[in-house]
Amino acid sequence: MAKDKKKDGAREKADTAAGPRATSVARAGATSARTGSSDPAGGQHHAAKAHGRATQVDDSLPATRAELMALHAAARARRNGAPLDSPAFRAAVMDLERIEIRIAAVDRAADPPLG
Repeated sequence: MAKDKKKDGAREKADTAAGPRATSVARAGATSARTGSSDPAGGQHHAAKAHGRATQVDDSLPATRAELMALHAAARARRNGAPLDSPAFRAAVMDLERIEIRIAAVDRAADPPLG
């Protein structure tokens, strides 16, 4: 029992040093850890769920994982070589998105599914 008191005391000291907003966020995080919820507010959010827009698989991309991975490597190289927030950077990021969605679709279609 004394061990629990020490943890709570240490948490209170850290919360006080971080400020009142951090204190409420830390408490919400502790609550979600106890309830098993992934959202600090206790909602039903999950990172893998859609966020308001449907995912569209680009069927014009290759159907094999190996070809898609080669395209992905090329798009990463373009993104990494482009200046941050430039049109070329944004285009490469969008290409990466399309390729990754296609890779996920190919993985899900495999028997047994890879993902």
